[in-house]
Amino acid sequence: MYQSIKFSDRNGILAVVDPASVAAGTVLTAWVPVAKWHVIAALLVTGVLGASATVDAKLRQAQDASGTGAKDITGKSITQIVKASGDSKQAVIECKADDLDTAGGFTHVALSVTVGTAASLLTAVLIGANARYLPASDFDAASVVQVV
Repeated sequence: MYQSIKFSDRNGILAVVDPASVAAGTVLTAWVPVAKWHVIAALLVTGVLGASATVDAKLRQAQDASGTGAKDITGKSITQIVKASGDSKQAVIECKADDLDTAGGFTHVALSVTVGTAASLLTAVLIGANARYLPASDFDAASVVQVV
């Protein structure tokens, strides 16, 4: 493989759910355009979940960066994580541009995370993989402060 190519040359951090105790409800990352990436991947990481808590995560698609016409991407949701077995777990959801309803004008993706019942510790990162244009770090979210 290309050993001289850095991870940050091909992959970028597009949006995050900052590490926190997330109250019961839904949090959504920013809507990011898919056109610059061959793959979009979401990484969900749980910490300690609240009593009887549940965590659901899915990728959604929209027609623009403001979320116009938002709807779920078929087959791009995790099996619910529950308190009984869900502390300190990780889940990954992958999506290709072909998975979007491009005929319907859907061009953007966001990660939706829903915590049920009780506040829970978690974080999530939306990653653009295999950038169409290099370096991928040029398309990182504004919150990325260092690439070493």
